[in-house]
Amino acid sequence: MRKSPIKRSKHIFKLSKDHHFTLLFSWKIRQGIKNGVQAERIRKYVRYFWHHDMQPHFRQEDDTLFAPLKDDKVQRAIAEHHEIRRKIDNALKTFDHEELSRQLLSLADAVDAHVRYEERELFPYLEQTLTEIQLAAIGKQLEEQPVVHDIYEDEFWIKAQ
Repeated sequence: MRKSPIKRSKHIFKLSKDHHFTLLFSWKIRQGIKNGVQAERIRKYVRYFWHHDMQPHFRQEDDTLFAPLKDDKVQRAIAEHHEIRRKIDNALKTFDHEELSRQLLSLADAVDAHVRYEERELFPYLEQTLTEIQLAAIGKQLEEQPVVHDIYEDEFWIKAQ
C-alpha cells in the first residue's frame, strides 16, 4: 500500500524538495556500486553533489531552519550533518577501492536515514512547534537562496547495456 506524500508547510517545502534529490543521491551511489562501477567515478559524483547541493542545503537548514530552536531533535539533525560531512571527507581521501566502496555505502545509508529522520520526525515537529510568523520568516530567507538541482553528466548509476 502506497502512502500519500507528506504534507509540508509551504515555507519549508523547498527543503523537502531538496531531500528528494538527496535520496536519489543515496540511490545512485548504491546503484553504481551494485553495477560494479569504479568507485572513483562515484567519488567524483559525491564531490560534485556535496559542493553543489548537500553543503548549501545543510547551511540553509543549520543557519535558517534550525536557528529558532536548539533542542534535542534539532541537535540530532546538526550532529548528523557533522557525521555526514565526516563520511564525505573520509570518502574523498580514501584511495583503496574496496574501502572506498564500503565508505560510499556507509555514506549512502547515513544520508538516507538522515533525510528520513528530518522528513518523518523533525520537520513535522518544527511545523508544530514554530509559530506561523517564524515559519514565514524562515520561508522568506529560504526564497533568497539559490535553487540547486542535481545535473551530473556521468550517469554511472544507469546499468550499461
